[in-house]
Amino acid sequence: MIEVRNLTKHYGDKKAVNDISFTVEDGEILGFLGPNGAGKSTTMNMLTGYISSTSGQALINGVDVLEDPIKAKAQIGYLPEIPPLYLDMTVKAYLNFVYDLKKCKLPRRSHLKDVCTLCKIKDVENRLIKNLSKGYKQRVGLAQALVGNPPVLILDEPTVGLDPKQIIDIRTLIKRLGKNHTVILSSHILSEIQAVCDRVIIINKGVVAADDTATNLSNKVTTDHRVIVRIDGEKSEVLQAIRALDGIKYVRADMEREAGIYEYEIEAEPGTDIRREINRIVRENGWNILLLRTMEMTLEDIFLKITMGENVLGNDEKEAKA
Repeated sequence: MIEVRNLTKHYGDKKAVNDISFTVEDGEILGFLGPNGAGKSTTMNMLTGYISSTSGQALINGVDVLEDPIKAKAQIGYLPEIPPLYLDMTVKAYLNFVYDLKKCKLPRRSHLKDVCTLCKIKDVENRLIKNLSKGYKQRVGLAQALVGNPPVLILDEPTVGLDPKQIIDIRTLIKRLGKNHTVILSSHILSEIQAVCDRVIIINKGVVAADDTATNLSNKVTTDHRVIVRIDGEKSEVLQAIRALDGIKYVRADMEREAGIYEYEIEAEPGTDIRREINRIVRENGWNILLLRTMEMTLEDIFLKITMGENVLGNDEKEAKA
């Protein structure tokens, strides 16, 4: 478990991180997001003990990173954005070096074999790291983070430089690791965060701007309720019937998707779920629904909306957090 309590970092007069608090539970995968200069990297560096905080605490399974750094760091596997590799070593020699550096107590041969198999680098273990592709170097960086089987993993851009198949492999691996590890994952590929993470924290201007699941954030950020529905019926009659429903702000017919069949974009008043009413009028008129989907915001939409100055928290929530 990771606990961050009122963590603050000053660089001169500038507050890079301003009194932030959050927790990451055992077995949880947390997506940690923020624009450049928001304090995201500073926070991750304080969590790993790479830099000290000005005030506040960062605890790894109850151990304060500043008060007992050796014990705290022994519980962390860290993959920075640029993997810490010794290019003139072979993969096998490097992982043995990391094993010794971490004073690992697990059976050396079997443990390193398991790590190489997990990261799919067994076939290159005897090659020099400098001769590997960027994707393989990234895998070796992930492997070093896993040496010692630490309970906490902090991964900064773990899929950078990988091809689409490798990205899927690493995503799958992170999901597996999340069953037995506490994971903080930072990435600029927001679809990746949405696919892998249980929860998302967005940090902006040194403070936590949002902390929730992607679905809940979407519901908070979205101020309207919109659906797309494809109805097999006469266009003018469909438009008239939908406009007559209570709570409809607007409806428009999109292009003809099939012969004589249109899609309709419908926006209702905030807090109004109109799907059941649409089903009702379709049944009453003898039409057919061929498609119905809500227009949910992607994590990218949420991220942009929050970091461009719109807070998703209501006034009550903001006052409670003050």
